[in-house]
Amino acid sequence: MSANFDHIIDDLLAKYLLGEATDEERMLVESWINSNDANKKQYDDLKLIWEESMNVAAVSAVDENVAWQRFKTRIHQPKAPALVKRMNSVPWWRIAALFFIVIGAGYLGYKLLSEKPVHNLVVASHQTTVTDTLPDGSIITLNKNSEVDYPSRFKSNTRTIALKGEAFFNVTPDKKKPFIIQVNDINIRVVGTSFNVRSLNGVTEVIVETGVVQVIRNNKILELRPNEKTRITDRDSVLMKDKVQDKLYNYYRSKQFVCDNTPLWKFVDVLNEAYDVNIVIENPKLRSLPLTAPFDNESLDRILEVIHETFDIAIIKEKDRIILR
Repeated sequence: MSANFDHIIDDLLAKYLLGEATDEERMLVESWINSNDANKKQYDDLKLIWEESMNVAAVSAVDENVAWQRFKTRIHQPKAPALVKRMNSVPWWRIAALFFIVIGAGYLGYKLLSEKPVHNLVVASHQTTVTDTLPDGSIITLNKNSEVDYPSRFKSNTRTIALKGEAFFNVTPDKKKPFIIQVNDINIRVVGTSFNVRSLNGVTEVIVETGVVQVIRNNKILELRPNEKTRITDRDSVLMKDKVQDKLYNYYRSKQFVCDNTPLWKFVDVLNEAYDVNIVIENPKLRSLPLTAPFDNESLDRILEVIHETFDIAIIKEKDRIILR
């Protein structure tokens, strides 16, 4: 037998890699491999493909034994004497293609088996504001004492989450998979927009900054656009919308209080929530006084000082409350 083998058939290489070659066939293949560098590289490439396919297929749900049994049956089927071909022209890629099929099937099985199950995640803000990114890339900012519940992966044809408290949403656009917020008995539906949702003591308020938001309750739909809001109580049977008069709702995210002809009572309500204090307007005549002033990350004392100077109101601090008189 010559040491220089220019001819070998693809089935012989396959049998060698499968470990089913006879001693004579094995010697033939090994002699061919060692005859020159080009043959050795070709064999090494095939062997690498074979080994990688087995590594991946080992974790897949695909029964590779059955697949290879079919392949071996084809090898052992009686056939006419094989025509010896020049190795350089042998379509050895057919063997490689078979290995790639196993790799693909194995990889698919691996993905199916290794894919983590969906479970719910709960983010609670407690006594501070919290910013979180959802699985779809949407960003939410939770106000204090708020909570959001969402799946670790949005698998269905919607992106549904549940909210308690208050949060600002900046939703990643996806027209094929609407974003839905469940709060109380209300669904808020968007495809990509920014808006604020607040739920407190049975009252739900939605304020839209960009895009279009649908508020759905009892099969009734209210559509909100930028600078529009709705306020819904448990007793409301009709959904109504109104214009946004100020930016006070955004204080927990922007760290600013922006008053623009804002009634004093409304500003005081926000201050009580933001600073966890109890400010009381003792004189009813002071409640509707309009305040126009921006406060950028100011202390409560500085804000009270501005109120005192603007309206000539006495500020009296007691043990558990602050009185405006």
